[in-house]
Amino acid sequence: MNKVVLMGRLTRDPEIRYSNGENALAIARFTLAVDRRFNRRDDQTADFITCKAFGKQAEFAERFLRQGIKVAASGRIETGSYTNRDGQKVYTTEVILEEIEFAESKAANDSNRGGMGGGYQSAPAPMPSPMGAAGDGFMNIPDGIDEELPFN
Repeated sequence: MNKVVLMGRLTRDPEIRYSNGENALAIARFTLAVDRRFNRRDDQTADFITCKAFGKQAEFAERFLRQGIKVAASGRIETGSYTNRDGQKVYTTEVILEEIEFAESKAANDSNRGGMGGGYQSAPAPMPSPMGAAGDGFMNIPDGIDEELPFN
Protein backbone atom coordinates (compact mmCIF):
# COMPACT_ATOMS: atom_id res chain seq x y z
CA MET A 1 0.00 0.00 0.00
CA ASN A 2 1.36 3.43 -0.96
CA LYS A 3 -0.28 5.96 1.41
CA VAL A 4 1.23 9.13 2.87
CA VAL A 5 -0.28 11.45 5.48
CA LEU A 6 1.42 14.81 6.10
CA MET A 7 0.83 17.86 8.26
CA GLY A 8 2.92 20.94 7.63
CA ARG A 9 3.13 24.52 6.45
CA LEU A 10 3.49 25.73 2.89
CA THR A 11 6.95 27.17 2.30
CA ARG A 12 5.60 29.47 -0.44
CA ASP A 13 2.43 30.07 -2.45
CA PRO A 14 1.49 27.15 -4.72
CA GLU A 15 2.59 27.21 -8.36
CA ILE A 16 -0.46 26.66 -10.55
CA ARG A 17 -0.44 25.47 -14.16
CA TYR A 18 -3.14 24.25 -16.49
CA SER A 19 -2.79 21.39 -18.95
CA ASN A 20 -3.27 22.05 -22.63
CA GLY A 21 -6.38 21.00 -24.45
CA GLU A 22 -10.09 21.49 -24.47
CA ASN A 23 -10.64 20.36 -20.87
CA ALA A 24 -7.71 22.04 -19.13
CA LEU A 25 -6.74 20.36 -15.86
CA ALA A 26 -5.38 22.44 -12.97
CA ILE A 27 -2.04 21.29 -11.55
CA ALA A 28 -0.73 22.72 -8.27
CA ARG A 29 2.80 22.23 -6.97
CA PHE A 30 4.06 23.32 -3.55
CA THR A 31 6.41 22.32 -0.77
CA LEU A 32 5.34 21.44 2.77
CA ALA A 33 7.66 21.94 5.73
CA VAL A 34 6.82 18.98 7.97
CA ASP A 35 8.26 18.99 11.49
CA ARG A 36 10.04 15.86 12.57
CA ARG A 37 8.31 14.32 15.52
CA PHE A 38 11.42 13.08 17.32
CA ASN A 39 15.04 14.10 17.17
CA ARG A 40 18.08 13.50 19.32
CA ARG A 41 18.49 17.10 20.38
CA ASP A 42 15.96 19.82 21.00
CA ASP A 43 16.73 21.34 17.60
CA GLN A 44 13.71 22.23 15.49
CA THR A 45 14.03 20.18 12.31
CA ALA A 46 11.75 19.76 9.35
CA ASP A 47 11.57 17.82 6.13
CA PHE A 48 10.64 19.74 2.98
CA ILE A 49 8.33 17.60 0.88
CA THR A 50 7.31 18.41 -2.69
CA CYS A 51 3.59 17.92 -3.28
CA LYS A 52 1.42 17.97 -6.41
CA ALA A 53 -2.35 18.16 -6.68
CA PHE A 54 -4.56 17.81 -9.74
CA GLY A 55 -8.08 18.87 -10.68
CA LYS A 56 -10.33 20.03 -7.84
CA GLN A 57 -7.59 19.66 -5.24
CA ALA A 58 -5.34 21.93 -7.35
CA GLU A 59 -8.15 24.47 -7.73
CA PHE A 60 -8.61 24.40 -3.93
CA ALA A 61 -4.87 25.03 -3.50
CA GLU A 62 -4.96 27.92 -5.98
CA ARG A 63 -7.91 29.55 -4.26
CA PHE A 64 -7.16 29.07 -0.57
CA LEU A 65 -3.55 28.06 0.12
CA ARG A 66 -0.79 30.57 0.75
CA GLN A 67 2.67 30.55 2.26
CA GLY A 68 2.62 29.68 5.97
CA ILE A 69 -0.80 28.00 6.03
CA LYS A 70 -0.86 24.73 7.94
CA VAL A 71 -2.53 21.86 6.09
CA ALA A 72 -3.13 18.16 6.54
CA ALA A 73 -2.81 16.22 3.32
CA SER A 74 -2.83 12.63 2.16
CA GLY A 75 -1.83 10.94 -1.03
CA ARG A 76 0.78 8.62 -2.48
CA ILE A 77 4.53 8.80 -3.07
CA GLU A 78 5.65 8.87 -6.67
CA THR A 79 9.27 8.51 -7.73
CA GLY A 80 10.84 9.23 -11.07
CA SER A 81 13.98 10.35 -12.81
CA TYR A 82 15.16 12.47 -15.70
CA THR A 83 18.43 13.48 -17.32
CA ASN A 84 19.32 17.14 -16.79
CA ARG A 85 21.08 19.44 -19.28
CA ASP A 86 24.47 18.34 -17.99
CA GLY A 87 23.65 14.71 -18.80
CA GLN A 88 23.35 13.70 -15.14
CA LYS A 89 20.48 11.52 -13.98
CA VAL A 90 18.29 13.26 -11.38
CA TYR A 91 15.98 11.25 -9.14
CA THR A 92 12.71 12.78 -7.90
CA THR A 93 10.31 11.98 -5.11
CA GLU A 94 7.02 13.80 -4.63
CA VAL A 95 3.66 13.23 -3.01
CA ILE A 96 0.62 13.19 -5.29
CA LEU A 97 -2.14 14.55 -3.08
CA GLU A 98 -5.64 13.13 -3.00
CA GLU A 99 -6.93 15.15 -0.02
CA ILE A 100 -6.03 18.55 1.42
CA GLU A 101 -7.56 20.12 4.54
CA PHE A 102 -6.85 23.14 6.69
CA ALA A 103 -5.08 22.07 9.89
CA GLU A 104 -5.77 25.23 11.91
CA SER A 105 -8.12 28.17 11.95
CA LYS A 106 -7.36 31.42 10.15
CA ALA A 107 -7.01 33.17 13.53
CA ALA A 108 -4.42 30.63 14.70
CA ASN A 109 -2.57 30.94 11.41
CA ASP A 110 -2.55 34.74 11.64
CA SER A 111 -1.19 34.62 15.21
CA ASN A 112 1.57 32.21 14.11
CA ARG A 113 2.55 34.64 11.37
CA GLY A 114 2.75 37.62 13.71
CA GLY A 115 -0.79 38.86 13.13
CA MET A 116 -0.19 39.52 9.45
CA GLY A 117 -3.21 38.77 7.33
CA GLY A 118 -2.40 36.23 4.68
CA GLY A 119 -4.64 37.79 2.07
CA TYR A 120 -6.57 34.56 1.74
CA GLN A 121 -10.03 33.43 2.64
CA SER A 122 -10.52 31.13 5.56
CA ALA A 123 -12.32 27.83 5.37
CA PRO A 124 -16.07 27.95 5.87
CA ALA A 125 -17.14 28.16 9.49
CA PRO A 126 -17.65 24.73 10.98
CA MET A 127 -21.17 23.55 11.66
CA PRO A 128 -22.22 23.56 15.31
CA SER A 129 -21.33 20.25 16.88
CA PRO A 130 -22.38 18.41 20.01
CA MET A 131 -18.80 18.50 21.27
CA GLY A 132 -17.98 19.97 24.65
CA ALA A 133 -17.63 23.70 25.07
CA ALA A 134 -14.01 23.21 26.08
CA GLY A 135 -13.31 21.83 22.61
CA ASP A 136 -11.84 18.70 24.16
CA GLY A 137 -13.37 16.46 21.50
CA PHE A 138 -15.80 14.74 23.88
CA MET A 139 -19.54 14.96 23.59
CA ASN A 140 -21.54 16.45 26.46
CA ILE A 141 -23.78 13.68 27.80
CA PRO A 142 -26.78 14.89 29.78
CA ASP A 143 -27.24 13.68 33.37
CA GLY A 144 -29.52 10.68 33.85
CA ILE A 145 -28.99 9.24 30.37
CA ASP A 146 -27.30 6.10 31.74
CA GLU A 147 -30.62 4.27 31.99
CA GLU A 148 -31.25 4.73 28.25
CA LEU A 149 -27.92 3.35 27.07
CA PRO A 150 -28.06 -0.21 25.66
CA PHE A 151 -24.92 -1.22 27.58
CA ASN A 152 -23.92 -0.70 31.20
